[in-house]
Amino acid sequence: MPSTTMRIKPLPPMNSLIVFEAAARHESFTQAAHELSVTQGAISRQIRQLEEYLGKDLFVRANRNISLTLTGQQYYQTIYRALLDVAQATGEIKKWQGEQEITVATTNAMAALWLLSKVAEFQQQHEEVDLRILASDQVTDYRRLDCDIALFYCRLPPDNMKVTPLFPEEVFPVCSPAYLAGGQPGRSHENSLSRTLLYLDESQRDWLSWEDWFEQVGLAPVTPRNRININNYPMLIQAAINGQGVALAWGSLVDEYLETGALVRPLDVVLRTPANFCMLEPLNRGVVPSSVKLFRQWLLEQLPGQVGGKGLPERVGW
Repeated sequence: MPSTTMRIKPLPPMNSLIVFEAAARHESFTQAAHELSVTQGAISRQIRQLEEYLGKDLFVRANRNISLTLTGQQYYQTIYRALLDVAQATGEIKKWQGEQEITVATTNAMAALWLLSKVAEFQQQHEEVDLRILASDQVTDYRRLDCDIALFYCRLPPDNMKVTPLFPEEVFPVCSPAYLAGGQPGRSHENSLSRTLLYLDESQRDWLSWEDWFEQVGLAPVTPRNRININNYPMLIQAAINGQGVALAWGSLVDEYLETGALVRPLDVVLRTPANFCMLEPLNRGVVPSSVKLFRQWLLEQLPGQVGGKGLPERVGW
């Protein structure tokens, strides 16, 4: 039984510890304020209150920049571990509420062209698990994603996340069989690509453009008679299936359409880059529900040539 006669002391204002942990982790009052949804002034007041209670400065303030003092560094390590223990203990108590819920964040392209066709099998095998898929093409900071697992195309691995490459970037042209049959005979890239090219809107800056692709595969650029700009990659692929032109396809995202014959490759040129489609997971997230572990393993088993996800590296960066 816990003792009822001893009081734990001295304890600082508890809310100030949460504020201090966020400010120390970011080394920024502004970012701490954004994370905790309060004003920067509120962060400053909480930190000053904590420093007055301790009788020591925790931060060195230089113009608009801050850094931890030696005392602040030592205190942060202790407070971080203590809050992590509290979070893990709380998670153990609460995990029954979310044990059967999984949130997956990804892009519209990966959701529509790769993930959704596969999760039906998982749901049939695990009817007790609720799966939530959040699709967005506007993510700029993967660390702020509120999810269990994230699936994104990454030219560079994001910092401070566990990164598991799923499949490499392979880019090649695709079109419908009917569109290909309506062109001039011959397999030169000018004949194949000179009529209509489908362009992904320039706001999708992380994806290769036609100009990038021509340059990197060493082919002379083609100026098509017509071009269609589309700002959504699944819609762009659907336009190619409909026979409206030639699109740049990313391997693994269009495999099913190639297998069924809905899409064909008008020429055998492939660009392979160091980029990857990746599974991203937050570090130090505390208790990981068993349903998330189950889904993660199942997801790795869906990769071509992988049995149980063996041989896939898990690391920060690649």
